[in-house]
Formats: sequence, C-alpha cells, structure tokens
Amino acid sequence: MKKLINTYGYLLFFGLLLVACAKDGGYYNPVAVEKQFDGDTYAYLKSKPGVYDSLIQVIDRMELAPTLRDSNITLFALTNENFQLAITNLNNIRLLADRSPEYLATINPRHLDTMITQYIIRGKYPTDSMLLQDGVNLVAIRHGYPMHAKLARTTSSGFRDGGPETIDFSDTKKSQFRRNWITTNTGSINIETNNAFVHVINNDHVFGFGDFVSRLTYIPPPPNLFQTIGGIWSTERENSGGPNAIEAAQFAFDGNRETKFLLGGFNGAWLQYKLNTSAVAGAYTLTSANDFPERDPIDWNLQGSHDGENWTTLDSRSGEIFEERFQMKVYRINNEVAYTFYRLNIMRNRSGNTFQMADWSVNAPDEVEE
Repeated sequence: MKKLINTYGYLLFFGLLLVACAKDGGYYNPVAVEKQFDGDTYAYLKSKPGVYDSLIQVIDRMELAPTLRDSNITLFALTNENFQLAITNLNNIRLLADRSPEYLATINPRHLDTMITQYIIRGKYPTDSMLLQDGVNLVAIRHGYPMHAKLARTTSSGFRDGGPETIDFSDTKKSQFRRNWITTNTGSINIETNNAFVHVINNDHVFGFGDFVSRLTYIPPPPNLFQTIGGIWSTERENSGGPNAIEAAQFAFDGNRETKFLLGGFNGAWLQYKLNTSAVAGAYTLTSANDFPERDPIDWNLQGSHDGENWTTLDSRSGEIFEERFQMKVYRINNEVAYTFYRLNIMRNRSGNTFQMADWSVNAPDEVEE
C-alpha cells in the first residue's frame, strides 16, 4: 500500500509539473489586464498622488493642462524619480561652481517647455501601432520635434523575447542615424484615458534625454560678428556639387546647426570671412554636423588679418573631439585687435578623407560685468 501511495504521489507531482509547463509554454505570458481610466489624462495624473506630482507641476507651469484634457495625445509619463534624478545631477554641478540650486519652479521656462513637450506626442499611439520592424515616427505636441517609438519584448524564463512588452522611446536628436539617438524604456504601457494612451517611463530615466544639465549650465557665446556686422565669406575649396549644392560651404556660415559644409578628398582647407567693418573677436565657435564623427575637424587654427595677405594666428587647437552631434564648442581667445579678415585653417579631421562641419562663427568679446 505504501509503495502504491508513493507511486501515485510521484505520478501526481509530475502530472502537475507538466500541466504547469504546458500552461505557460515556458515563457512569460501574463493575462491581459484592462488599463482604462474613466476621465481625461490630466485627471489620471491627478489620481496618482505621490507618483506624478513633479510632472503635474511642470504641466501646470507650461500651461499644458488644457492639452492633456482635450487633445488626442500619447503621453510618455514621467514619474517623480525621473525629475529627481535630473534636479540632483544639475544641483551637484551648480554646487561645485558655487551657484545656488535650481528647482522645477525656477528653471528657465524656455528650456523646460522644449524638454517636457518631447514626452507629449500628437495623436494616440497604443503599442499595436508600434509593431513595425522600424517602429513608428512621432511628433511632439509643440515645436514639431521628431521622436520615435518601437515595441520590444524582454527576455524571461530563459526565452528570448519571452518577457513583457516594453517601448523603446527615443529622442532622435533630429538625426536619421540611430546611433545618434538617446533611448529610454517604459514600465507600464497602454493605460487608456478618454483622450490618450499613457505609457509610463522607467524610473531610471533622467528627464531631458541627457540635455537637462547641459542646457541649464550652458553659457552662450557672445554675439556672432558674421550676423551683427555682415560681410563676405569664401573658401579654399568648395563642395563637389558647387556653391549651390545642399552641402556647400555657404552653410558653414548660416548659423544653422542642421545644415553643413561637406568636403570630399579632404587634405586640409580654409574658410574665410571678410567683415564689412573691422571688429575685435574675443571668441569663436565650431559646431559638429549631424552624422559620422570621423568627419569632424580635430586640428585647426584661427587667424586674423587687416589686408587678407598678412596673417596673425589668434588660436591653435590640436586633438579636439566633439562628443556629440550638433555640438557647439565655444573657444575664448586673448585678442584686442580689430581685424577685417578672419580665417579658419582646418588641418586635419578625425579619420578618412571626408570633412564636414555644421557651422563656424567669430564672436565679439565677452561683456565685462561692472
């Protein structure tokens, strides 16, 4: 009898084990949960005290509450932790510079507006709309800023793509190349309100997609002499498509980081600007272009001249690296002479035989504070 009981016990155990394995197929397959909220998106955020308080504060400050109440949108909802990480990082840097702390209530609203609206998308996008292999292109509710979303599945129980669905949500940095994008992930997804789908950003994401600290600690360069005085630009070599090509030299002078000067067969070249009126330059800027970091300038010098024939070197750089795309670097120089001509001699790019640069400017001296 004892043997019989033991035999049936083992059979029962293995039978239950087989049923359990058959039930989930060996991978994560949760029962679908209804995620619906009977109300608008702003009311949904308000219904979660202790979760979205910081987001609500920014929404109210930017006067976006009517959008969250009435417009058909997709909200990638930021939690308190997302803002806390950003504020902590910012104030750690400000502390090192002996500057007073900043908070969501005091931050420059222009920067806050462009960053928060990246998370509010025109139109309703549930995960079903993100099934395409390349994901879906999105447009922010203000400024037409391009974002991107793609459905992904995590690994679970040792099975690839056997885990829960998440969304890879990306700031495209206005680049068509994914390597330049900054991507975060969602936790909860497909929360449906009366006017929106809400996807909740993971707690480890830092609000602003890496721009929060850099934008709020950035000191802009002095006025651009090319724009305030005007003059005539020239170059040693032009783009192979000629002066009217879409990547011609003229675009290195236009003050627009989204255009660029591209030069093939590169072995050094110069760009030059003749001002309408001689002026003292106290700084200059270079801005990296949209793609391929190996094309960036790395060695160069800046020169000034009264007649376009005799030149004085004002600054020299070697081994400079642009860490990001569309990155403007400001170089202060010790100069008190008003020159008519300014020339940028680019001696070397990072690698290869193609050079590119989004923009170059020569700038007035910094104003001296009394």
